Amino acid sequence: MTIRVAVAGATGKMGRLAVRLIEESDDLELHAGLDSTSNLDELDGADVVLDVTHPAASQGIVEAAIEAGAAVVVGTSGWSNERIAEVERRLRDLDEAPGVVFVPNFSVGSVLGSAFAAFAAQHFDSIEIVEAHHGGKVDSPSGTAVRTAELVAAARGDAGPVAAPHADQRARGQLVSGVPVHSLRMSGLLAEQRVILGGDGETLTIAHSTISSSAYESGILLALRRAATSEGVTVGLDALLGLELPGAR
Repeated sequence: MTIRVAVAGATGKMGRLAVRLIEESDDLELHAGLDSTSNLDELDGADVVLDVTHPAASQGIVEAAIEAGAAVVVGTSGWSNERIAEVERRLRDLDEAPGVVFVPNFSVGSVLGSAFAAFAAQHFDSIEIVEAHHGGKVDSPSGTAVRTAELVAAARGDAGPVAAPHADQRARGQLVSGVPVHSLRMSGLLAEQRVILGGDGETLTIAHSTISSSAYESGILLALRRAATSEGVTVGLDALLGLELPGAR
């Protein structure tokens, strides 16, 4: 079966990559490529909508896709747990609801790094995240860092929040699920994240660096193919990879 895919944000870096992958695939077909001037009616008839736009536009695209009966892969940052819960409620109100898959990062290596951090978080109390991206990334912290912090907090369970002294000082970073996150935006970088865990007499650093956009290819294809038959809301590429993370939804 051929899966018809509409790409919202088709003229951006991730959008252009996705369009190329779709056109080179035997089981995917480009239904439409949308930019900021496109009418959302172009989503009609798609089996899956890939949203790789920006936070201000993403919610409207997801709502339009659901209304059109298309499954959605959301690769745009800025979706909090509360906003995702609103999408879940929306789907429950529909008789034939498409699936919505939220993917903070399409890199398998990055997803594994976040998973390793979640497992390690059960054994360390001091945990902080440092993430760095190119200067053109408009949101901070990154969706990957937010997802990692949420996984860390969920994995700790009854152990409670991480130790984050002096969190009221701005230089200590932004608290996400109780975990300090520090963001760098500068030239010469693509994407990297370090999760630093501290214990008595030792530290553990879990680091991942993206050096080429080719790192996203397998994750994009996996998400598009799985979304076509998914139900409800799925959060994270880890769920599509079959990773069972401690405390994760």
